[in-house]
Amino acid sequence: MSDLQLYPTLMSLMSERYSCRNYDATRPVDHDLLRAVLDAARIAPSACNRQPWQFLVIDSAEGKEAIAAAYSREWIRTAPTFIIAIGNHDEAWHRADGKDHTDVDLSIAVEHICLAATALGLGTCWVCNFDAPAIRSAFGIADPLEPIAIIPIGYPAADAVVPVKNRKTAQDTIKWGKL
Repeated sequence: MSDLQLYPTLMSLMSERYSCRNYDATRPVDHDLLRAVLDAARIAPSACNRQPWQFLVIDSAEGKEAIAAAYSREWIRTAPTFIIAIGNHDEAWHRADGKDHTDVDLSIAVEHICLAATALGLGTCWVCNFDAPAIRSAFGIADPLEPIAIIPIGYPAADAVVPVKNRKTAQDTIKWGKL
């Protein structure tokens, strides 16, 4: 398949991905599917190939309750599984001015997770607004590790609402040469 043939498939996949906030809590995600999704994160690029990440899969009742307690919105309880994306600041590449690329690298890997999940019929949502100290405590995450994002993952509920995507125009976001 040529590059031009793959592009529409890629654009379709990216367009289909959305922030799912209602899962079929009765339908667990097979571990083989989770491994496939996490393998997409494993092959994600990172600055200087440092790969400063770990991914913690949570599907126990106790773990799910700890996540729900660290996040204030009730919909989170519908997810059957969670992936905590954990960055390692000591392993990350740092630019000459000191800029730590942990968050950038994890963002790339997490979006690989989200796209792979979409391709496999699963829903995901980026969750970044959580009680990080509570997550650290509940799951034994100590410095230099940091929980960067929580990704609920599962099959969307039958009544899950796919939000309308309002995106800026290309004219508003793309500039050539200078801003």
